[in-house]
Amino acid sequence: MRQLDLLTWPLLGPFLKWRHARAAMQVPILLLAALVVFDGLAGPQLAPKNLATVNVWLLYRGAVVLALLIAGNLFCMACPFMLPRQAGRWLRERCFGGGKPVPVGLRKWLAIGLLVIFFYCYELFSLWASPWLTAWLIVGYFLAAFTVDTFFRGAAFCKHLCPVGQFNFFGSLVSPLEIRTRDQATCTACRTKDCITASPKVNRSVSGARGCELWLFQQRKSGNMDCTFCLDCIHACPYNNIGMIGRVPTSELWTDPHRSGVGRFSRRHDLVALVVLLSFGAFINAFAMIKPVYVLQAQLARWLGASARAPGLALVFLVGLVLLPALSVTLAGLGTRLLSGSNRVSATAAIGRYAYALVPMGFGMWLAHYAFHFLTGGLTIVPVVQSFLADVGLFGGRVQWGLGPLVPAEWLFPIEAILLYCGATGSLIAAFQIARDQLDDRSPDARQAVMRAALPWAALVLLMLAVGLWILVQPMEMRGTMMMPAPAGG
Repeated sequence: MRQLDLLTWPLLGPFLKWRHARAAMQVPILLLAALVVFDGLAGPQLAPKNLATVNVWLLYRGAVVLALLIAGNLFCMACPFMLPRQAGRWLRERCFGGGKPVPVGLRKWLAIGLLVIFFYCYELFSLWASPWLTAWLIVGYFLAAFTVDTFFRGAAFCKHLCPVGQFNFFGSLVSPLEIRTRDQATCTACRTKDCITASPKVNRSVSGARGCELWLFQQRKSGNMDCTFCLDCIHACPYNNIGMIGRVPTSELWTDPHRSGVGRFSRRHDLVALVVLLSFGAFINAFAMIKPVYVLQAQLARWLGASARAPGLALVFLVGLVLLPALSVTLAGLGTRLLSGSNRVSATAAIGRYAYALVPMGFGMWLAHYAFHFLTGGLTIVPVVQSFLADVGLFGGRVQWGLGPLVPAEWLFPIEAILLYCGATGSLIAAFQIARDQLDDRSPDARQAVMRAALPWAALVLLMLAVGLWILVQPMEMRGTMMMPAPAGG
């Protein structure tokens, strides 16, 4: 059967293969980011009326998860932070001898720590309600991208530091598209390996091309982890042998080959921690926006004897992002070891392999949560842009502040529930496929063994599904809109 390859499509394919396609996407977004920062610092500090908060916390997040679901890591492809990164790389190559490699032991751990800090600070400082803080967060991102890539090589900011990038890597694990080779035989016969070694100085096959900064060697690359969809490998390949190719969503979670630039998933404890954090983080992030969390925080404040909100909130996030995930995956790993009847598989090894089955469930919750905000406030951008243009003297009409929801309120919960059920289905399939890959299918009771090994993880997924549905039926804050809190079921 002929494989889906977006690079062979009319119009879209030639555009993506155009050398300046990425810049053509990055520059407009950079200009938009500049407007967002300007309005965040100088515009009205009411969140629903400011470009910074509406664009970042309503539109951007919804667009990112939708893009990940439909196509893959498109945000990293069009990321405006690449432009200061390129400036940093230019400075590094000319003034710092090519820069230093990121310490091997660091890997994703710093990004994981930054994600935990961000989740906590997002609630503590109500970033969604502060255009000023949102603007400075964007400025900080640009400065961090420039600084890190000025001193470290190997796309250090993208691969090891950027919290948004880590979320995109996580979400792209369930995406239907992957950058990979069209024909392995062509790669085997290739002697120059331009996709990994090319640079403007040494590559003569394609003018100005460079190899993959993240050292994802296409011949041995598998999946989307760490892939920014930068298309450098496509531009460098002299045989036109790399495409943006369709696949079964979540299929890269089922097997555990050695992946170029990544290694084996099961042996990367930092990646296991990352997927567990983001899977459970989807639930704690949504939980922090519903009415019961405020009751819980008040009770914790009385128990801790603290008048400030920070200690109780810190305890909620400590339990929700660290203790509860660690306990849950530990119990599931022990369950797999006991039920599979194999003493050769330790609980740690089971966690390292099966934890990736939680990705679809976690992403389904992120998708349902962000869809709620996007669908309830997507049209808010119209009056916000009108107001901004009026402030700079470019619009004299009536600002349509009544615009907001994209769908009727009664549609919200069914849409969220469908997305959550799809995530749970993907996780159940992944858990059983992982068990099939782990166990010997030739044994007489192979099916029963697979069922038993996957059962603890299936139970955890179903428990997460139940918790997710409970969260979604609670009254949730209509953040970033002019509307009042949503009723139960939204």
